[in-house]
Amino acid sequence: MSIMQTVSPETATGEVAEIYAQIKNAWGHVPTAIQAFSANPFLLKHQWEYYASIMQHPTLSFPLTASIRMLVSQAGNCRYCIDMNGGMLINVAGWTPEQLAATRADFNDSPLSAKEKTLLGLVLKATRDSNSVTAADLQAAREAGWSDSDILDAVNHGARMVAGDIIINAFKVERDF
Repeated sequence: MSIMQTVSPETATGEVAEIYAQIKNAWGHVPTAIQAFSANPFLLKHQWEYYASIMQHPTLSFPLTASIRMLVSQAGNCRYCIDMNGGMLINVAGWTPEQLAATRADFNDSPLSAKEKTLLGLVLKATRDSNSVTAADLQAAREAGWSDSDILDAVNHGARMVAGDIIINAFKVERDF
């Protein structure tokens, strides 16, 4: 249980209940990490709409976005997010535990494509030291085949993960998986 009061799926009413129903329909349950946003229905709705959109991204693959979340969370020491996204890479993307461990040790050893590794490296650089990103970094991503829209979406995804890690860690959100 979180140290912040949250609304459980069983006690949710109104807008929170409606959003939870959408989440449950899509994912089968409402993760405690999402429940952490229930103290503010606007933020809960915004978070859910964002997740729903990134899951349907036309060019950022599921393994890439899950890797972004896992590796950004690794730097932020968010055990919940590291384990959840690692589990998704194994159970949904079909990665082996060895591939996961290799990715966690060095993203260049992941089963992602070279193109995806280029963008992942940029996201990790941006989330770890945003001032270190250069025009050459963006150009390398463009040369790998990414549009500026893709680059922005990926870096935004990483930046949002930093914020999510802070919320999950600060409010002591417990694992539910």
